[in-house]
Amino acid sequence: MGVADTSSNGNDNITHLMKVTSALFYGFASFFITVVNKTVLTSYRFPSFLVLSLGQLAASIIVLFLGKHFNIVKFPAFSRDIPRKIFPLPLIYLGNMMFGLGGTQALSLPMFAALRRFSILMTMILELRILGIRPTTTVQISVYSMVGGAILAASDDLSFNLHGYLFVMITNSLTAANGVYMKKKLDTADMGKYGLMYYNSLFMFLPALIGTWLLGDLDEAWQFQGWNDPFFLVQFLLSCVMGFILSYSTILCTQYNSALTTTIVGCLKNISVTYIGMFIGGDYVFSWLNSIGINISVAGSLLYAYVTFRKKAPVAAGSGGSGSDRKSLLPPPGRVDNV
Repeated sequence: MGVADTSSNGNDNITHLMKVTSALFYGFASFFITVVNKTVLTSYRFPSFLVLSLGQLAASIIVLFLGKHFNIVKFPAFSRDIPRKIFPLPLIYLGNMMFGLGGTQALSLPMFAALRRFSILMTMILELRILGIRPTTTVQISVYSMVGGAILAASDDLSFNLHGYLFVMITNSLTAANGVYMKKKLDTADMGKYGLMYYNSLFMFLPALIGTWLLGDLDEAWQFQGWNDPFFLVQFLLSCVMGFILSYSTILCTQYNSALTTTIVGCLKNISVTYIGMFIGGDYVFSWLNSIGINISVAGSLLYAYVTFRKKAPVAAGSGGSGSDRKSLLPPPGRVDNV
């Protein structure tokens, strides 16, 4: 019995470590790519967020193709049933990337961070409707605090941009859908995280390329004067590669935690983004009401982080309790492919 208990405790420790590590990894990747994207699109005034999203798609395809070729990563070869298995993830993935970059370009980082918190409520609702995951009262309070603070911050936006607001709200909806459907596909599609990343990017690259060309963004980007600046080139390439790393970290965090946790970790990193954003891009206009709203939202984020990542005490068998802060309304999901 003692050996079995030790093994069980060891597995619990490893699982808890993976939950926290994957969340921290996603938080760092999300923070870094937000700052780099803002620098490329606003500080250097790169004209097209659509071309930047094409670069991120291309980087994911190339890195994963080479990784599979050299047996570094594994995922299924293409077959006719793959599009059916992963739909509608590719459409959600592409829309999330493009509208997210559009919002980053149009809004200051502090306002972008505040508005992104609406995705948390959307994720919570979708998790309940699609995955059958019901948050506890504490989790709901933290989510409502974040959303309420975001509404207060948005109510006093002195640099209002309608297109930016529209892009961010579309991104919020797609982020919630992406997180929930990603969790569902990881549980049922038998594709693995690398397969989902590769085929999401592959299926959407050609439609995105055609759309970008039809809108004239390819010509506009080609005529951009900054291609001769090595500092711009480094940051442009960083943005492309970080697009792949962010996708990987998103899937990893969702796999070991939940779609709601992934969304809120993304909002937690906005604590840093908010204040750094006051000095990056030069497009933030400070107001006290905006600042108070952001801090209320931050307090809700910290409460959720504590509730989610604190180590749960083991629950005795048959006690009827639960070590989770979410109650599942559905049967346990199928195997998660950990390739």
